Amino acid sequence: MTRVRDGINGGTLGTWIKLSSSESVEIMAHAGFDFVVIDLEHTTMDLAAASTHIAMARALGVDPLVRVPDHGLSVIQRVLDAGAAGVVVPHVDTVQQARAVVRATCFPPRGDRGSGGTSRAGRWGQLPRADYLEYGNEQALCVVQLESEVAIRNTREILALDGIDAAFVGTADLSMSMGVAAGSDEVDRLVASALAAAAAAGVPIGTASATSDQARAALARGYDYVVVSNDTSILASGGRTIVNALKAPVAERVAR
Repeated sequence: MTRVRDGINGGTLGTWIKLSSSESVEIMAHAGFDFVVIDLEHTTMDLAAASTHIAMARALGVDPLVRVPDHGLSVIQRVLDAGAAGVVVPHVDTVQQARAVVRATCFPPRGDRGSGGTSRAGRWGQLPRADYLEYGNEQALCVVQLESEVAIRNTREILALDGIDAAFVGTADLSMSMGVAAGSDEVDRLVASALAAAAAAGVPIGTASATSDQARAALARGYDYVVVSNDTSILASGGRTIVNALKAPVAERVAR
């Protein structure tokens, strides 16, 4: 967890986990990723699978973040009690939404998160209550996804809130919300303003990249961390590379 909070400023490298099999996290840990983001927004994964992923990541020294499906308190507090290092919350467009998300991640009086000290986060009831509460309030990361023109224009105010630990720019949804291509000048200008706002606030900001080349370009542009590819795409790409390499020569011989 400390590595995510501190390392995120140094270009920490993560990847998405979309498959329910715990081997996905195990493989990515052995590959050398610093953290994984378990995706509950764009997959059919359930909380039981997410909990297993969190335990596997913890056992292998990889920090597990969870992208929750929405702003709901229930899922946020359940994945945090399952031991997640933090949550990545999609579609945070306004200061009001950001404030509600922060409250969902924090215990009273800072927030609305309920106490569940007999969970993994409380070491199954063996962590003193005061330590459990302090650990939750001070260590659990709250990462907001900025994925619309409204969100980008509100970035300075959102990142000024106490409790926002990092931002994540979702350029795919941003471009769709604007009705323009992802690489357009309009998107580029908004991304530049988000980067400037994050730098001024001293808040780490990251983005997703499909390839290592894109990730290097993102870091060179000023992003503090990147989430590169995902388990399903890595598997698909590896399989496609093998098939293309072997089938192309066969097809060429047949054509002759």
